[in-house]
Amino acid sequence: MAEVLRVEHLHAWYGESHILHGVDLTVNKGEVVTLLGRNGSGRTTTLKSIMGLVGRRSGSIVVNGQETVAWPTHRVAHLGIGYCPEERAIFSSLSVEENLMLPPRIGEGGMSVEEIYEMFPNLRERRKTAQGTKLSGGEQQMLAMARILRTGAHLLLLDEITEGLAPVIVQALGRVIVKLKERGFTIVLVEQNFRFAAPLADRFYVMEHGKIAESFTASELESKTQLLHEYLGV
Repeated sequence: MAEVLRVEHLHAWYGESHILHGVDLTVNKGEVVTLLGRNGSGRTTTLKSIMGLVGRRSGSIVVNGQETVAWPTHRVAHLGIGYCPEERAIFSSLSVEENLMLPPRIGEGGMSVEEIYEMFPNLRERRKTAQGTKLSGGEQQMLAMARILRTGAHLLLLDEITEGLAPVIVQALGRVIVKLKERGFTIVLVEQNFRFAAPLADRFYVMEHGKIAESFTASELESKTQLLHEYLGV
């Protein structure tokens, strides 16, 4: 299996605050990998560090065979990485379709608007009329993901995409993840909703205090239930 992402001995800081303390993880092409952990364990900072969105970082971040730890964010993105932050980052004054026409191309194979509407039927219904501010939370989340898929990114870093959403929307997002995996996308999920992540992920990393505390595969999940309860309270 081809390795898309390798993180080794990653440390990260916000100002004087030392958040990550030597994170090691790998992600292979076509995998869904989930970072689990309590709030404050360093999961979001790990995604931001991969993108170069922290104050300072050290260690190694290899994307598609290229060392990127010293690169600026825009250069990292052009390796085909799409980051969907917790705050969604859509243009609230623009319609759905206007939002979808704006993202820059960073790689080959970005989805067409029509393909996006097939994957997110809710957005098709709202494409002309709804400004970002008038969309539901779930529709805003779908639009944020759709904007990334337009760019041609094939490694997706998705931060808490189910937070605060109705169960029916969470189920729809789960179906989207399955379809993206079928299309060959590689996905790193930061997720608090263990029930959402469990059936989707090939492998799991558990973070605690800015480090990887445990890692295991989907086939080992059942045997790790007690361990997860201790780490996550699930």
